[in-house]
Amino acid sequence: MSITLAGVIGAGTMGNGIAQVFAQHSYRVMLADVSEAALEKGVSAIRTSLARLVKKATLSEDEAAAVLARITPTTRLTDLAPAGIVVEAATENPAIKEALFREISGIVATDTILASNTSSISLTLIASWCNHPERVIGMHFMNPVPVMQLVEIIRALQTSDATWQVVHALAGTLSKTPVTAKDAPGFVSNRILMPMINEAVFTLHEGLASAEDIDTVMKLGMNHPIGPLALADLIGLDTCLAIMDILYREFRDSKYRACPLLVQMVSAGRLGRKSGHGFYPY
Repeated sequence: MSITLAGVIGAGTMGNGIAQVFAQHSYRVMLADVSEAALEKGVSAIRTSLARLVKKATLSEDEAAAVLARITPTTRLTDLAPAGIVVEAATENPAIKEALFREISGIVATDTILASNTSSISLTLIASWCNHPERVIGMHFMNPVPVMQLVEIIRALQTSDATWQVVHALAGTLSKTPVTAKDAPGFVSNRILMPMINEAVFTLHEGLASAEDIDTVMKLGMNHPIGPLALADLIGLDTCLAIMDILYREFRDSKYRACPLLVQMVSAGRLGRKSGHGFYPY
């Protein structure tokens, strides 16, 4: 299967990064979101990201302009009809994703691959919302997408071998390293990462050390490039909480109980970098 046009649903942090990566690797991209304002913000983020690459001499100005020219923003899902693959990167909310997948599966061709960038929702459940569920698969990119090399490929119970083969090869054309995981809560990355972040929040909540010192222990003692609390701010505390809640609900195990401090901070709107304040001010 030859893919030349990719659709991306969601122009937020993950969606605009995914669109940029496809466009940097010569794919045309239809970037969809619900409003012109969201699309303008997403395209602006791509423009800023490309400007950094130009400043580092990774791309020329002409190459950066060509990347932007390959991305077409739209508020109409019907514009994604010709795409060979659609990657959904909307809010980590099952109801929103269900509505999107039910709609898009009736718009694109029956052999168009429908991928989700979900970080924790069951791909088997997502596939059940679609006609031809064998073409549904998970492509979980890491944040920031243009920088991070990994993409987790998650097979739903219904995913066909042909779909997996196309997506596995596609990841390579995007200069990503694919790792395949079975469909289970949190997959591999968040099954390990989110409980670690949650435990770091418990450590702060119990007053064992300051946020700075907790992150320093993990950076200098465990050789992590960024501490867990700073990473939570980068990911978004609301996203971290949503994933912990899914792990807790799916496994029914108290070890996945979200720290009360994490719940409080989300309630207060302290979501990390995107809100200007999380465990650190921005």
